[in-house]
Amino acid sequence: MAQSAVTVRIDSEVKSQFDALCEQFGMSANTAFNIFVNAVVRSRSIPFPIKSAPSALELFMQQRNVAESSSEPELSLEEINNEIRAARKVIRKHKAQK
Repeated sequence: MAQSAVTVRIDSEVKSQFDALCEQFGMSANTAFNIFVNAVVRSRSIPFPIKSAPSALELFMQQRNVAESSSEPELSLEEINNEIRAARKVIRKHKAQK
């Protein structure tokens, strides 16, 4: 069967760690990549879960659950507005730095 070369760019430190692990497994990095590629082709999927960052709604619900289970007193409207102003100030500062 004809073979093709694939070039992968990877952080040097991560590559060193990967090479060391592959050696412990008794294989080369090339063999490990071939195992991965064959598993993807065979299953027609990535053989481990890939998750995206949580959505704004998921983050809100997480915070809501934390707040509901907290014994902290509720914030006053003035305290909430002060936190919003502070957050907006940080956002404006971050945008100005870009």
